[in-house]
Amino acid sequence: MYGLIGRMRAVADRRDELAAILAGMGDMPGCLSYVVAVEESDPQALWVTEVWESAEAHAASLGMPAVHAAIEQGRPLIASFDQRIETTPVGGIGLP
Repeated sequence: MYGLIGRMRAVADRRDELAAILAGMGDMPGCLSYVVAVEESDPQALWVTEVWESAEAHAASLGMPAVHAAIEQGRPLIASFDQRIETTPVGGIGLP
């Protein structure tokens, strides 16, 4: 499995709009878990936690029309990316 955990900061007062775009990605082949969460201590920050069957499945998702559209729609709402961590998930609730 392949995992990503990323933190981004939205443009002021646009975090909920950005979160809705990211959370509405829909079905992505090879994606086992995709969670968008707002950070309680920072009104502009949100986290995306992803688990994929493989790094290749994640890379393939970036070419999907729905993913590309969400990236284009969300990009103007992103002030910055400040953390990106690659992980190797070993299991958990909902994972094989």
